[in-house]
Parts: sequence; structure tokens; C-alpha cells
Amino acid sequence: MVMNTQEEQTTVATMDLDGGAPCLDFVNTASGRSTGPLRERLRGYEDVVTIAERVGVLEPSEGRRLRKAAAAAPPEAAAVHRRAVALREAIFRLFAQDEAAGEDLALLAGEAGEALAARRLEGTAEGYRFTWPYTDDLARALWPLAASAAELLTSEEHRRVKECAADNCNWLFLDVSRNRSRRWCDMAVCGNRAKARRFSARQRGA
Repeated sequence: MVMNTQEEQTTVATMDLDGGAPCLDFVNTASGRSTGPLRERLRGYEDVVTIAERVGVLEPSEGRRLRKAAAAAPPEAAAVHRRAVALREAIFRLFAQDEAAGEDLALLAGEAGEALAARRLEGTAEGYRFTWPYTDDLARALWPLAASAAELLTSEEHRRVKECAADNCNWLFLDVSRNRSRRWCDMAVCGNRAKARRFSARQRGA
């Protein structure tokens, strides 16, 4: 999403969620990758927990537990934040570039492998399901985001992942339109701005 001055003040807690998959909304915590400057919303471990909560892969009670654990271990929280940023950029490149870089695939495989190893099979009233343990492990916030990326990358749906056509937006989204014609992360923002620029260019040309 291309941002104006007001939008640059948005945070992980207030940003739009237009990606269509948890891992894509995670990627969209940054924009401006093409020509810069990078507009960063994932500014600390708190933001990692917040985006995981907002996309529905972390319960608020788990988030509170992780925030408390992070407050007691700032160096460990900072290290997981760095892992989160590296994971996010690897996911972006894997979906946005024509050829996957080996190191990006290896990074995602490592994070997803840790996530899958931590999962537990449990019984519920509705049947059985995989879940992650209620834990103080600060990487818990990353596990479902890495798993989401690996699952999407290895599914047929990965062909529907697109990058916003707006200049220097770089948000990713899952195009679920019938004819796969969606071009913008948000038509009301990037789409309308592109139309306005084209109109202005035509007026100047005339």
C-alpha cells in the first residue's frame, strides 16, 4: 500500500489486512522495498505478537503470556524480532520473485520445520486438530506465520499470490477473483491513486 503522511503513522495494530493469508499480512508489515525508503511497521517483538494476534494465529491470552516473557528477557525478544524480520523478507522474496533464492527457501524451511516440530495433536469435542503448546517460548509468535507461508508456498494457491501493481507498494495479496484480474492490494487506496495519476498525466498531455 502506497502511503501518504497520515498513513505513514499507521502501525501493526491499525494497518489494513488485505493479504488474504496470515503470512501475506505478515509480509505487508513493510512496504517501499522497490525504491525505498523502507516503511517498517515491525519495530519490535511487541509488533510480532500483535500481527500474529490480528491475523488470528495467536490468542490474546497467549499474546499476553508472550509479552510478559519478553519483558523479562529483552535480549531474547530482540533476537526473535530479528528472526521475524528475516523470515518476513524471505517470504516476500519467495512469493514476489520469479526464482526462489536458495537461502530464502532454507530460512523458511528452518523456521517452518521448528514450527511443525512444536505442534501437538490434541482431541476436541469436534475431533482432532494440530495446535501449538501454551508456552513462554518467544518463537511461538513466529511458528504459525512460518507454517502459513510453507503451506501456501506448497499449495496450488501460491499461483494466486500477486504483488500490488502500485509503484513502491510491494504488498502481497491472494487474488481470489474469478478471472484473477485483481491488481491492487486495496482498490480504494493504491488503485484509486494509480487512476488519479493516469488521469493527471493525460491532462498534462492534452
